[in-house]
Formats: sequence, structure tokens, C-alpha cells
Amino acid sequence: MTEAATGNAGSAGMTLLHRDGRHFRFDAGSLCLELLLTGGPGPAAARYEVLDRVEGLLDWVVECRLAPGLDLAVTDAELATVRRTRDALWGLALARAEGAPPAPGELAAVNAAAAEAPLVAAVTADGTRAWAPGATGTGLLATVARDAVELFTGPHADRIRVCGADDCFLVFADTSRPGRRRWCSMDRCGNRHKVRAHRSRTGEG
Repeated sequence: MTEAATGNAGSAGMTLLHRDGRHFRFDAGSLCLELLLTGGPGPAAARYEVLDRVEGLLDWVVECRLAPGLDLAVTDAELATVRRTRDALWGLALARAEGAPPAPGELAAVNAAAAEAPLVAAVTADGTRAWAPGATGTGLLATVARDAVELFTGPHADRIRVCGADDCFLVFADTSRPGRRRWCSMDRCGNRHKVRAHRSRTGEG
């Protein structure tokens, strides 16, 4: 299991801190699934909850795959909506991974968030990309929710999976070309599986 994300993020994923103190790279495959790293409704995810304060969401914004430089203002009411919608995303992602039908209430929550105005990008005078001023928690959530709509209706919808390790709950979208990803990270659960398999073959341990 993992703790909250830490350090810088990029297109290759986010750096996570395991409870044993080791860092590893995790690519959730989409922005909306990265939001699940902030905690969740179940006991496994809830122990890593950071959306009990605005600062937790602001820290996540810095670490996630959004372009840097977002100056975000978030109210307590917006934070509560982000948390509720994140919990709905958990339910939708797990249902998809298990081949189960989505819960109507969870769909409604994500669709309602997606209907709001998203974050706006802008071009500066020197030709670089920036975020338009006035970004809010509602705009951030709309951007995440629209990403979820794209994921759940797009080509990787059937590749939403839970890590294959028995003691890991991380959810990802397999965006690799072969589509055979099983682990949250080869540096973490994948490597542990290889070690256990080797010991089983050789009679070690």
C-alpha cells in the first residue's frame, strides 16, 4: 500500500512513498485516477486521506500531471465537493475494473462535476503556455471529471485495473501498447512478485 504522493510528477506518473519508507513511480494512466491517490471511502484508501484540508488538494495539484503554475483558490465547500466526487470516481473505477455496472449516483456526481466550466489554459506574450487567472476548485474538479468521461468512454475504458498484488489497492488505466500491465509499478509490486516467484522455483526463503 502507498501513502500520499510526494515530489514532482510528470507524464510518466507520480512518485509515491510506501509505508516502508521506499519511493517508487506510479503511472495511474489518467488525471482522474491520480485523484484517487488523495484517499478514499474504503479503509485501505481512507488511511491516506488528504482532502480533509484545502492544503492537501493544493499539494496534489502540484504533484499531478496537470501543467505547473496553476494558481488555485479553493473554498471549503468546493473541497467537500471534490472529496465526494473523488469517492464516486473510486466506485466507478472499481466497477469498471470488476466488470460491474456503474452506480447511478456515482455517475450523476461525476457528470454534474463535468458540466461545470473547466480550467482554462492561455498563451503568454512570450509564447509559453500558462493557466488563465481565476482558477477555482470547481474548475479543477470539472477538468478532472471531464478527464474521467474521456477515460470511461474511450479506448482504455476496458483497461482500468487494480494492481495484481494481494496487498495493493492502486487503480490504473493500462495505456501501454501491449495492454498487459498487471502491477501498479514494476519497481514495487512487480518486482516483489518476481522475487517471490524466483524463491518458489528455487526453494529459497
